[in-house]
Amino acid sequence: MSQPRPRPQGKPRPRAPEPAPSAPVPDRSLDPETPLPTVAIRSPGNHPFIFRKMIDGVKGPLVARPGDLVHVVDRAGAPIGYGLWNPRSQISLRILSREPQTPGPDFWVRRVDEAARLRVDLLRVEEQSNAYRVIHAEGDGLSGLIVDRFDDVLSVEIFSLGMYQRVGPILDVLAARLGTKHFRVRVDERVALQEDFAGRPVASPGLPPRVTITEHGVRYRIHFAESHKTGFFCDQRDNRRELAKFCEGRSVLDACCYTGGFGLNALIRGRARDVTCVDLDEKAVALAKENANANNVRLDLVHADAFGYMRQMALNGREYGVVVLDPPKLIPDREEVASGKRKYFDLNVLGMNLVEPGGLLVTCSCSGLLDPAEFQALLKAASRKANRSVQLLAMTGASADHPVALDAPEGAYLKAAWLRVGERLPEPIAPPSPSPPPGDS
Repeated sequence: MSQPRPRPQGKPRPRAPEPAPSAPVPDRSLDPETPLPTVAIRSPGNHPFIFRKMIDGVKGPLVARPGDLVHVVDRAGAPIGYGLWNPRSQISLRILSREPQTPGPDFWVRRVDEAARLRVDLLRVEEQSNAYRVIHAEGDGLSGLIVDRFDDVLSVEIFSLGMYQRVGPILDVLAARLGTKHFRVRVDERVALQEDFAGRPVASPGLPPRVTITEHGVRYRIHFAESHKTGFFCDQRDNRRELAKFCEGRSVLDACCYTGGFGLNALIRGRARDVTCVDLDEKAVALAKENANANNVRLDLVHADAFGYMRQMALNGREYGVVVLDPPKLIPDREEVASGKRKYFDLNVLGMNLVEPGGLLVTCSCSGLLDPAEFQALLKAASRKANRSVQLLAMTGASADHPVALDAPEGAYLKAAWLRVGERLPEPIAPPSPSPPPGDS
């Protein structure tokens, strides 16, 4: 599942084109080719990403082609494990396994089964929703692969050429384990450029154009041709549930609403007095309206840029008991860290100014390049600019079906700060101008 006047929503988020029904599904075998090419790396570590500058080279007579499964060794030839190779990418190698056995079909079945057991048996997520993350890339030991389940559909986002080549057989394993009937696969344009492959989207024959999911008793429509990322942001499931506890009898503003997830929870489960949802993406607003209709409720939906709307509400003297800020990723890469931080800062200054004294601000960042400490420091600076007293009640993240590998901590990309916004502080008194020195005229 993203902007110089800052625009938290920016232009509507790009969507990958939907595939023709006859588009072939990549079906590279999960059986390892024998013998495997060997790639040596300079400085072994535990992170699954091996960047180009860390590669010592392909060793031996075999050529390693883009997407190949390769045997990984250190510079002295000592075995490290196995990974998927793509010399065209900055992440030239993604480690799959550090076990001595070559990963074959049994390896993929075991990884899928471990992921499914976490969601179904331990987390019991299907008691809450028929939409959840099945595979969370590095968090499930399958770097470059994201899979969400939406009822009978597996929705896949690919970040690696090697995973894309094998997506057909991987989906067969997933469908056999979960009992799903359909799938769709997309590759973000930015990823396709980084990995240097076409990344054509594909789908199963008869893929329904939309599905209906239920989360904590709230219904949502997912239109695959109109959606971002995999189609729905399952990572906010727990945060949407928690928000409802603070909304009874209050006015709520969901300033970057997408398809209305937070707003619907505030209204249906939280019994808010009224809920206003704002988004720049006209199609998202239309889908939020459809979601409200599916639940027989009414949201106040506004098609507008969140910055401009919040500025206007401040001029009107409007206040809300609860404000939610959940913008798309404002820092997509390292070149945009500084500009993205300014956008988060300005967005939160505006949001804080609209919270009534004693009200709640839930503000989120899905930018993995902004760590929790930096986000908290940014919010501290925003509170000073807004001249409001602010208490941090909690810092939460993605739901537990988005596990994080301790060796790949950037997988904890989502941050949600729960802030109680207090009184407006007195404006600071400017110091008096110094008297001119004697004799000056």
